[in-house]
Amino acid sequence: MSPPQSPNSTMIESRNQVRPLAPASHRIHVENEETIDSTFMSSMELAKKRRRKRCMKCCSCCGITTITLVVIIVILAFTVFKVKKPTIKMNSIKFDGLSYLTNSSNLQTNVNITVSADFSIKNPNAASFKFNEATTSLIYDDRVIVEVLTPAANAKARRTFRMIVNVTVMVDKLSSIPRLASDLVARKLPLSMSTSINGRVKILVIKKSVGIQMNCNMIVDLQTQDAKNMDCKKKVSL
Repeated sequence: MSPPQSPNSTMIESRNQVRPLAPASHRIHVENEETIDSTFMSSMELAKKRRRKRCMKCCSCCGITTITLVVIIVILAFTVFKVKKPTIKMNSIKFDGLSYLTNSSNLQTNVNITVSADFSIKNPNAASFKFNEATTSLIYDDRVIVEVLTPAANAKARRTFRMIVNVTVMVDKLSSIPRLASDLVARKLPLSMSTSINGRVKILVIKKSVGIQMNCNMIVDLQTQDAKNMDCKKKVSL
């Protein structure tokens, strides 16, 4: 029989027994580099696609807005804001000094004849009609005997602008015209007054050049100094 073991030797043997490894649940898992790279690239591509979609949406919105504005402007340009032709009218014309014209042998060439013409320019547009210096000519026997310039002006939107033109004629200008003698005998003087105006109308981005011409033929009674049988021809171009 083997001798009985002591308690101390039993404890030493239990301590020397091999301890088990750590449970599998605590093991560390390390992904390889290829997996990390592919995941990163996928997220980058997804972000690029999202940015591309946002850019496309923004561009689409901007394009639609621009097209809408252009369509609205075009519609307004051909309806509400369409440039319309201004109109011109001769309201009245007065002569002073015709009493000096008696007969061709007794003309006072050192005196003047004054002509005062009253015009109206009606602007039907939704914007002002700005025009440069207007040219007015007094014509006798197809000859320009005097020409004057009136200052530049502005006919406001949907308003009527009145313009007074004063013309001074030297009698010696008339004395050089051969037919004056026969007209003095008849006591009637055929005259013409021509007016030319050039300007522009600007509505939003639309700018239109406007030209106005008016030629009025009349017979002036030397006794009453009144203009009779007035015939005005007008031309407006855009």
